[in-house]
Amino acid sequence: MATYLVTGCAGFIGSKVCALLLAERHSVTGIDNLNNAYDVRLKQWRLRQFAADPLFTFHHLDIGDRAGLQAIFATRPPATGPVYDGVINLAARAGVRPSVEDPWVYLETNATGTLNLLEQCRRHGVGKFVLASTSSLYGKHNPMPYQEDADTNRPLSPYAASKKAAEALCYTYHYLHGIDVTVFRYFTVYGPAGRPDMSPFRFVQWISEGRPVTVFGDGSQSRDFTYVDDIARGTIAGLRPLGYEVINLGSDKPAVLMDVIRMIEAKVGKPARLEYKPAHPADVPTTWANIERAQVLLGWQPQWTLEAGIASLVDWYQQNATWAREIVTG
Repeated sequence: MATYLVTGCAGFIGSKVCALLLAERHSVTGIDNLNNAYDVRLKQWRLRQFAADPLFTFHHLDIGDRAGLQAIFATRPPATGPVYDGVINLAARAGVRPSVEDPWVYLETNATGTLNLLEQCRRHGVGKFVLASTSSLYGKHNPMPYQEDADTNRPLSPYAASKKAAEALCYTYHYLHGIDVTVFRYFTVYGPAGRPDMSPFRFVQWISEGRPVTVFGDGSQSRDFTYVDDIARGTIAGLRPLGYEVINLGSDKPAVLMDVIRMIEAKVGKPARLEYKPAHPADVPTTWANIERAQVLLGWQPQWTLEAGIASLVDWYQQNATWAREIVTG
């Protein structure tokens, strides 16, 4: 049995990672500040799925709190060895458009928060660090499918810039202090109890409740939608020793947004009331992951089809509709 620290444990990806680690009977310490970036009821629902497990310990904490992190890491004397076998940093402020409105909170959480965790790993001898990064680092100038060695020095949003800073800090701590680091660039993660600011959750709710469906642009943009269970499996696979690696986790099968809407219409059994708005300048028209590195280094490849994943999301929504219909989706 190993012992892991997972930040963002009540988040969409973080909660699934915790659930899989606990299913393997590892000990998990979870950190989450339960902020109101979106409806806290979703985070509380996720947390309840494993909060009663005796192998799980929860700390209500912001990773920007250096003193609070120090107290958590200092729970065992150094002579007994590292307090954690690995740290998985999934705490983040996510979202391209909101980061344009409030870039400061993105830098504080995504960059400074990552630095705080890396420093605690250095001080307490934790040799493995996993960082959640983003496909938003790739831009219009990058050829597709996006490869990890592409130029990511021209981020189109403060969100992407903050994640670029976190990646750079991870390399610095790997180079200076020998911390083994895996950086994952996730591609449009979706699934049950997903983020309500992401299009799959929004579309399912809006179509189910007969609300207008906002489409930015003409709906021809495509995204490399990746099911959350596949993302969580890949993240845990990244706990193995790799040195320093940046790895894409995506489906390698971009789907056109309007096709996803039609798929949800068919599953829900209702037509969408489409309303079009101008595309946002920080959005890219297409995302598409080259996942060869994940296949080679981790033996990982996605198992869920988009059709099966959308069906799972719709089923979850219908089972939880009494409160999920009230979630603010913008």
